[in-house]
Amino acid sequence: MARSTFSLRRLGVVTVMVLVVSLVALQAGQPSGAAVPMDADDIAGVVTGPNGPEAGVWVIAETRDLPTRHIKIVVTDDQGRYLLPDLPDATYDVWVRGYGLVDSDKIQTEPGAALNLTATLAPDAKVAADYYPAQYWFALLQLPEPSEFPGTGPQGNGISPSIESQGEWIRSVVNTDGCTGCHALGNKATREIPSELGDFDSHLDAWDRRVQSGQAGGNMESRLAQVGREPALAMYADWTDRIQAGEYPMTAPPRPQGIERNAVVSLWDWADPRAYMHDLISADKRDPNINANGPVYGAAENSVDYVPVVNPTTHVASRFSLEVRDPNTPTTASTPPLAPSPYWDDEVIWDSQSVAHSFAMDGQARVWIAARVRQADTPAFCREGSSHPSARAFPLERSNRHMQVWDPATRDITTVDTCFGTHHLNLDDEDVMWFTGSGPVVAWFDTKVFDETGDEAAAQGWSAQVLDTNGNGQRDAYVEPGEPMDPAKDTRIARGYYGVAPSPLDGSIWGSTLGMPGGLVRFVPGDDPVNTGLVEYYEVPWNDADVPVQGYSPRGMDVDSNGIVWTVLSSGHFASFDRSRCDGPLNGPTATGTHCGEGWTLYPFPGPNYKGATDSASADSAYYNFTDRFNLLGVGENIPLATGNLSEGVLALVDGEFYNFRVPYPMGSFFGKGLDGRIDDPDAGWKGRAIWTTSGSRAPFHAEGGTERVAPVFKFQVRPDPLAH
Repeated sequence: MARSTFSLRRLGVVTVMVLVVSLVALQAGQPSGAAVPMDADDIAGVVTGPNGPEAGVWVIAETRDLPTRHIKIVVTDDQGRYLLPDLPDATYDVWVRGYGLVDSDKIQTEPGAALNLTATLAPDAKVAADYYPAQYWFALLQLPEPSEFPGTGPQGNGISPSIESQGEWIRSVVNTDGCTGCHALGNKATREIPSELGDFDSHLDAWDRRVQSGQAGGNMESRLAQVGREPALAMYADWTDRIQAGEYPMTAPPRPQGIERNAVVSLWDWADPRAYMHDLISADKRDPNINANGPVYGAAENSVDYVPVVNPTTHVASRFSLEVRDPNTPTTASTPPLAPSPYWDDEVIWDSQSVAHSFAMDGQARVWIAARVRQADTPAFCREGSSHPSARAFPLERSNRHMQVWDPATRDITTVDTCFGTHHLNLDDEDVMWFTGSGPVVAWFDTKVFDETGDEAAAQGWSAQVLDTNGNGQRDAYVEPGEPMDPAKDTRIARGYYGVAPSPLDGSIWGSTLGMPGGLVRFVPGDDPVNTGLVEYYEVPWNDADVPVQGYSPRGMDVDSNGIVWTVLSSGHFASFDRSRCDGPLNGPTATGTHCGEGWTLYPFPGPNYKGATDSASADSAYYNFTDRFNLLGVGENIPLATGNLSEGVLALVDGEFYNFRVPYPMGSFFGKGLDGRIDDPDAGWKGRAIWTTSGSRAPFHAEGGTERVAPVFKFQVRPDPLAH
């Protein structure tokens, strides 16, 4: 019956009936089990092992028959049952992966088939650990003791005197502001020394050579030099030494539980193995119905000069080219490898002038891209002597990334020059774009003005960041950063935004700011944002005896419908900040950052922590976060989501409890640097909505599959139960 129905569907006959099939898998030779309702485009069955049904394991279906490779992953229920829904016509390899197991044999089948699968137990705990998330392996890292800080420099312990605490060390060379900000550590590619790297007398020598590999070698060397190169190399060498000697994670991760078992994860290939992604966009963040069933767009950051595109309806991957105005715009190919890569040898794999980074989509489904269009020196209207209102108040001489706009209706790309740098970008309810990457200013671009006039100079503006430290409720003349406070003046700060989001509650513009401990900046534009806009600064509680849970170093951030700001911290926390809980004054001479510890709530990420950690809550590394205001994932409205880059999945904080929607295949492929969401059909329940992301690792070839692997697109959905179809 499955085959005949499948054939009818191939002929275009609309099949609406539900098939109730006994789970007899002729291919696998399994006995019949309980009936599972199944549509003609599903594959369903039971997973059993030597001890009976296997609950909470993944069933993976992969095909290369479509225009681009497509993968779908589900989790078994408490009786070992699974259902892979809505599979396009193709032949699939289907197999089981799970904690305590090794991969089962791959069975070829087609949609409409009932397929029981036999799980294969791992022969021992060490082999089973090969399937654990990177976090479990990275948690074997032994940190320097707190007594070793502040560092005593080259003549002492080798740690830089500027590294004042274990937390600063974690931030700078371990977590998201350090090594795991660019690629996962703990996956197989990093916890082992590849033979292609060469022969070495010690792992210390191997790491000395490893960090020089490829075009990222300069970045790695620079980071190590800032913290103390030798102690950092010794820490990582000790880690891989112990793993090579047989050490492995002794505590297994829990199998998916509760709503984690309801997940459906779909993957598509795009770009190419040499390109590394940073972000994607699927819809207008303010209205996720925009671009319904449309293409998803990606930013390949420093690696290529095109935007990869995938159409999840047709399963077609494509691309369009980015442009620059100035042919002499620098290219990333001018940064050669310091030493050969074990994957690409001496090949220069990254060559980009546009260095596209992130996106916003507007109500017309146009894609606004943070991308370079020229060399760094700004045009005359940005500088001293210009009549531009923002330039008169605060002239800007350099900006290294600007904007390009893709119109899918005309298939045209338009370049837009900006005086300020761009990085992340978000639209407010008035169609004004707000940016990070703008250094000491808060910057914006009015898309309505640009559409009406075509005048890029008139459409843009920026403001200095001025705290109302004299407490009179308005912006006045100010002292510069680092100067003594003047009771008659305000105070300018230079806290560059890293994440940015307008508040749906009141229209204020929030940004996260990096550093130790870092914090959040709130900008209130007012009637004349260039001259009257004011900021507030709220520092993450650190070394504050009045705050019980402390952390440091925000990166991504977002704001929920209630005006609560969410940010991920390098200290292994998900943090929220509620300004309405502040007890004291929000302006004046005491409101300079440490005045509202009571507004913060910190949630430790789940999973193991590093060895010897006192200044960290978890070894997970969360690069960015997203507030699911519209129940796009399927677990509720205003749910904060984070990229669990070492736990290898999307982390959802639901009623104070974390759920990890892990991507188990390809291992090491999930490394999110942003999250997005879309509604394709508001009346289709869980099938009509999803969270989207891509892998932002600078080393996609570290994932399972090596240099044949590309950074995939991920679609996350949570259905009502594990068998919903």
